[in-house]
Amino acid sequence: MGMRVLTSLICGVVASGFAVLAAAAPARADAVEDFYKGRTVNLYIGYSVGGGYDDYARAISRHLGDHIPGKPNVVPQNLEGAGSLRAANFLYSRAPKDGTAIGTFARGAAFYPLMGLQGASYDAQKMNWIGSANNETSLCIALASTGITSIEQLKTQEMTAGGTGPTDDTVQFVKVINGVLGTKMRAVTGYPGGNDVLLAVERGEVQGRCGWSYSSLLATRPNWIKEKKINILLQLGLKKHVDLPNVPLVMDVPGLSNEDKQILKLVFARQVMGRPYAAPPGIPADRLAALRKAFMDTVNDPDFLADAAKAELEINPVDGAEVQKLVTEVYQTPPEIARKAGELLK
Repeated sequence: MGMRVLTSLICGVVASGFAVLAAAAPARADAVEDFYKGRTVNLYIGYSVGGGYDDYARAISRHLGDHIPGKPNVVPQNLEGAGSLRAANFLYSRAPKDGTAIGTFARGAAFYPLMGLQGASYDAQKMNWIGSANNETSLCIALASTGITSIEQLKTQEMTAGGTGPTDDTVQFVKVINGVLGTKMRAVTGYPGGNDVLLAVERGEVQGRCGWSYSSLLATRPNWIKEKKINILLQLGLKKHVDLPNVPLVMDVPGLSNEDKQILKLVFARQVMGRPYAAPPGIPADRLAALRKAFMDTVNDPDFLADAAKAELEINPVDGAEVQKLVTEVYQTPPEIARKAGELLK
């Protein structure tokens, strides 16, 4: 075979290869579009209507379908119960694994299995994390009428704090702060969602709330700050919110041991994924990629951001790959620290 013929054959093979590769990407994209066209994606919300998770999820659901190939309908469905653990368990084991089911639930749910919390029947590392709408800062607040103005007072004075279920932040944060800081808060549980807790505070059934996202405060009860109805006692997260430079951060409370700080870091790492969205394990990789891209396109969409601004929803997104990485890193926590954190949360 002559050199010229051989060269021509090689060039032909290479050109054919490029043609196949060039056709493959659109084919994959078309396959995702074909799948979603005319379908419904159910967005399961682990809390009742009117709370922060519900507000975020409904705002996202109004725009998410426009960014998924095929433009499916995205329908929000409330599946409250057990501090959103019901929704997390459902998404992991019972929801369709074809990309038509996603969910949002407590930001701490990813770490419940690590800390041995009863009822967390899923492997968070196998969940397909789509992203988070916000990197959160949570608060401990007290009604101004109680006269409680600092977290130090709660070391000698009891405060009742409204909560949902035993696995929710509103209960877990009370337990952790009591255990590490020596405060005397008492969680009053059984409320279906965050908005129900706030109604209980308004009625005077409880004196405050610990584990309330600052973003939710701004979205649902901004007048409580303006009218000085509440005192903000403590910020719960790994760093302070820029709006609250004078409110103490739990990580900076004097007298913490190194072990205390490790426990607090494990518990409050969840704040980075403050409004998490996930899909079940086992969904096709191309659909997961499409959902992750659609989520980030949504939270950066000017129309969505305008809606979020009207609803006073803080948007500081974290992409799905970053959330997945955080979950993997937190699962490297020394077992003894995870065990002690879990003991505090029981």
